[in-house]
Amino acid sequence: MSGTLYIVGTPIGNLGDITERQLETLEKVNFIAAEDTRVTRKLLSHFDIHAELVSYHEHSTEAVISRIMERILRGEDCAVVTDAGMPCISDPGAVLVQRCLSEGVPMQVVPGPSAVISALAVSGQDTGRFTFEGFLSVNKKQRTEHLNSLKTETRTMVLYEAPHKLLRTLQDMHSTFGDRSLTVCRELTKLHEEVTKTTLSAAVDYYTQQAPRGEFVLVLAGAARTDIEDALSLEDVVAAAKKRISEGERASDVCRVLAAETGFPKRVLYQAVLND
Repeated sequence: MSGTLYIVGTPIGNLGDITERQLETLEKVNFIAAEDTRVTRKLLSHFDIHAELVSYHEHSTEAVISRIMERILRGEDCAVVTDAGMPCISDPGAVLVQRCLSEGVPMQVVPGPSAVISALAVSGQDTGRFTFEGFLSVNKKQRTEHLNSLKTETRTMVLYEAPHKLLRTLQDMHSTFGDRSLTVCRELTKLHEEVTKTTLSAAVDYYTQQAPRGEFVLVLAGAARTDIEDALSLEDVVAAAKKRISEGERASDVCRVLAAETGFPKRVLYQAVLND
């Protein structure tokens, strides 16, 4: 009989946010697959937990993944954690989840804080619908393509960014989207937490003068109808439709909504999506 994979959230900054269930799980499992064993060891030491740690991150080889799976299939319980927050979201833990699903291995989620949800909650932006875009690529071509694909995104967008790349990201976003409402969340739950609702242009001006420090979550307003009408070609709208379809929305529903937002006929959009 196989063991269980536990997907365990950890604090995103304030250790007081850890839960009893998280601590109990980390104590009882046979081993923990950690993104950075040094970071997780500090967390465990703080709570006097002495668990076996296995390094598992985005650069881990197939051999590492196989060894973890072999142990679980032999009956050992494993907890997968990331450095902060919920693992398996924009995180290599997702591969272990997929493997466990394919092998019929039971899984349990032990939820914890999420920087995405925490930032949205305090952002003051529209939170009815949102999209998580993770980190932008450092590759210029991929970065440009990613941002261009979001020109027509009407939902609130959430992105992560490191301090040394923040100004460039803000500049690229301003060049692509024009000026929009933006909430900058810095060091969430930590001692120097800051949440500032501003605009892209104001944020660019501020961080041109002030060197960014800490980890950032950016919550950006989606495109307004006038922005879409002014900027879009049929190709832009089709690209936006494909992105939403790839995320699980029905093609007919997406084309109907985008037709209403952009003025392009639904049948034209639908045919273009099917033929492209």
